Amino acid sequence: MPQPLDEQTVRHVAELARLNLSDDELTRYAEQLSRILQYVDQLSEVDTSNVAPTAHPIPIRNVFRSDEVCETLSADRALQNAPDRQDDYFKVPKVLDQESA
Repeated sequence: MPQPLDEQTVRHVAELARLNLSDDELTRYAEQLSRILQYVDQLSEVDTSNVAPTAHPIPIRNVFRSDEVCETLSADRALQNAPDRQDDYFKVPKVLDQESA
């Protein structure tokens, strides 16, 4: 059985994901994530030796559309709903700090 997650581990993961969690949320998420890991551990005990490996539970054939050349979007059209843009590009905030990179 996996060791329950402590609040310090959840806090660390939240910081990596840049999430601001309250103390109540840290406690709740530590409990919920621990239960999820216990369930996954329980699933790993199931005997699957007689189950054929599959990529999908339902037999599906190729459902992709045909690959045809068509007109592409102009930069103006592609960026018309962008919250912020710079020239012909989406402008987004910096994600990584130089210190943590």
